[in-house]
Order: sequence, then structure tokens, then C-alpha cells
Amino acid sequence: MDYKDLLNKLIEKGQEKMDEVEAFLVKNKQLDIEIYKGEIDKYSLAESGGLSFRGSSQGKMGYSYTERLEESALDSLVYEALENSKYIEGSDDEIIFSGSESYEEINHYDDSLNQVPTQDKINFLINLEKEAYSLDERVFAVNACAYQEFEGERYLVNSKGLDLHDKSNGGAAYIFVVVKDDEDTKTGISYRIFYDFSSLDFKEIAKEAVDRAISMLGASNIKSGNYPIIIENTTFANLLSAFTPIFSSDNVQKGLSLLKGKLGEEIASPLLTIVDDPFLKGGFASRNFDDEGTASTFKTIVDNGKLVSFAYNWKTANREGVASTGHASRSYKGPISIAPTNLYVVNGDLDLDEMMALADKGLLINNLEGLHSGLNPVSGDFSLSASGYEIKDGKKARPVNQITIAGNLYEVFKNIVAVGNDLKFGLPSNGYIGSPSILVKSLAVSGE
Repeated sequence: MDYKDLLNKLIEKGQEKMDEVEAFLVKNKQLDIEIYKGEIDKYSLAESGGLSFRGSSQGKMGYSYTERLEESALDSLVYEALENSKYIEGSDDEIIFSGSESYEEINHYDDSLNQVPTQDKINFLINLEKEAYSLDERVFAVNACAYQEFEGERYLVNSKGLDLHDKSNGGAAYIFVVVKDDEDTKTGISYRIFYDFSSLDFKEIAKEAVDRAISMLGASNIKSGNYPIIIENTTFANLLSAFTPIFSSDNVQKGLSLLKGKLGEEIASPLLTIVDDPFLKGGFASRNFDDEGTASTFKTIVDNGKLVSFAYNWKTANREGVASTGHASRSYKGPISIAPTNLYVVNGDLDLDEMMALADKGLLINNLEGLHSGLNPVSGDFSLSASGYEIKDGKKARPVNQITIAGNLYEVFKNIVAVGNDLKFGLPSNGYIGSPSILVKSLAVSGE
């Protein structure tokens, strides 16, 4: 189907009834393969997507959407948006954007991924699972061995002459192993986010998962107290992901972020710099325009401890008389919101061994649980089940589990005493948030 032709027809129909109009079309495709005991346990290729329409009439913005990507649906879209505009509240600040002066030329679609035979992808998983079992006799089970590919396409056209299109793809592979020694059972996970299938090394991924699981055998808790804490790179990335709404201008304006009124102020250790990079090579959320058509730009959010920017779309930007930062986000079903692209903590100078030497004693945390229930994204407070290793005499010592760490994200920011040089992005579910390992002066630990 010629989607551009469909969108242009929708714009023409919309202009007959409304003042300014916009069409936004999304097409997604995802491949999922899972292996269990050498056999294909799941194989699915799913396509999804839809078309959203919005338009202004008498200063009010109305929305409509459909999953029927065909000409017969266009009249209904226009009618529903026009009717909705009569009753919708709170759309006065919304605009249909005419476009930025220029757009960065980046390509985040590589067709070579589609050229890899499906059997090669299946064989990769079979080898990954087999390798994990072969590495140690204590590998009791492989609970998950999966491969995913995603492909997304966006079209954005409006009555002001904006006409944008982009396409992106990539993949993720992961394995979740269980090891058992007598009655002691532990788990380990390893994953890769990739754009080049040839970069995947099943031996490396399997070894990482098995090593992680085995290293936790014999884990026990530790005495309660306050300890210097190193939060490992992906673990801190996952923690930061749960708190990213604090940087949204919408949450700031609604009083749902304690960063309100703190632009230009020191909110963290001077060692902390957080950036949002939509042009990151291989980034999970790289793009050259946002979902309102604003050109993407590299933004520093926290600069050596100082809060220097929030993330804006045009609605929140107009409330403050500033420009959008290119962080508008939406699905075809919903209104425009705000989301980061590739947001990450910038690398420091120390490797993990040097950070442990600096800590001398304390804990290295490599797993946090309860990120969706054990924290308050408004206050910054958290209390989370954790596991990792004791740090003794500057070196990694025994494994530790059945502990809870508690604190406040804003205090964590202020008490950072070292930032590692091992930047890595989080789990595939939030693979657009990254961090190196972070050494925090002190956190409360509940154990024995």
C-alpha cells in the first residue's frame, strides 16, 4: 500500500472540515523465537500499527485513530476528530508543528538483518542453549532462550507542509539460566541488543549468564547497616529508568517532580552528567525527529551535577515560552506525551576494580527487584530487594542476597563519589537507558 498517498488524501479531507490537521501512521513488525531443550518453543511474526489523526477547530484539538489502513476509513477519522474537538478539555496549548529548519541525516535501518536466514537465527539459539548446559554440570535449567527482532516505520504529514518518514530496526537476544548445587539454586541472565547479527557470540553470552549464576551460589545476607555501595552499570540503568519521569517538563509543571524550580541548580555530585542522545550509533531509540515532527537534538540534562534542561514537547514548551526539545512521544492510539531517546549517564574514569579499591568495603549490587512497586517516582524514595557481593579490602568477596537497600534517588545523586567507565544500556524492555557503574558514599542496608 502507498501510505504517503493515503495520508495525503486524509489531509485533503481534513482540511475541508477543520483548520489545521495532521496524520501520523505507525507500522511495527516483530519476530519472536524461543528455544526449549533444543526445540522451537515459540515462533511468531506479528505486525501491528495504525493511523492517528488530529485537527483543530475553533481553537480546540480533536483526536481520532484507526487500525484500518485503507481509504474507506478516512471520512470516519475526520468526523470523529471534529466531534471530539467540541468536547475535549485542555488542548489549548497544543499545536500542529510546521517543521524544523533542518534535520540530521541518520540511518537507523539496516536491511542486512532481514537477509539473515531464519534457520541461522534458530541455530544461534540452539547453540546458545547447548553451550550454557555444557559449561558447568551445575546448570540445572535454561528458563528462557530467546531471540527478538523489531522493525518500526513512522509517517508524519500535516497541512503545514510537514512530510516526514523514517524506518528503524534492531534485535535483542537473551538467555536466563538456573544453576543448582545441592539445595542452593541461583539464576543468571545475559543479553545483547544488536543491529548486526554477526556481532552475536553465543559462547560469550552463555558464559556470562552461567558465570553470573554460579558466582551467586552460597549467597547469604549481611548485617544491617549503612554501607558504601557500588551499583553495577545495568542495575543503575534499570533504577534510573524507573525515575526518568522526573526529567519530563509535563511532570515538573504538574508538581510531580521535585526538580521543579531547580533549573540551573546543583542537584548532584559534579561527577554526574546525564545526556539524551538521539543520534547514538546503535542506540535503541535513535531518531532524527520526534512524534510531533521536531528535529531531534543532543541534549545535556545534568551537566557535572547541575540541572540544565528538562524534556519538552510543544504543549509543555508553549506553557513556558520555550522551544520543544524534540521529546514528543505517542502511539497512534493516544495523545502526545514526553519520552527520552537514548538517555544515559556519561562514563567516568574508573574501572570496576578501581572503584572497589576506592570503596574498600561495602557492597557491589548487581540486581534490584521490585522496581515497579518498591519506589516512589515523585519523592525519589526507594526500598528494593537486592543481591550482589560483599566488597572486602577493596576486592569482590562473597555473594550476598536476601537484603534490602533503601534510599532516595536525589540523595544518591548527591552522594556519588565515583563513576565507572563501563557504560552499558539496560534490559531490552528499557534498552534506551544506560549507565556506567556508580559508587555511592552510603546507603541503608537491611539484612541480618
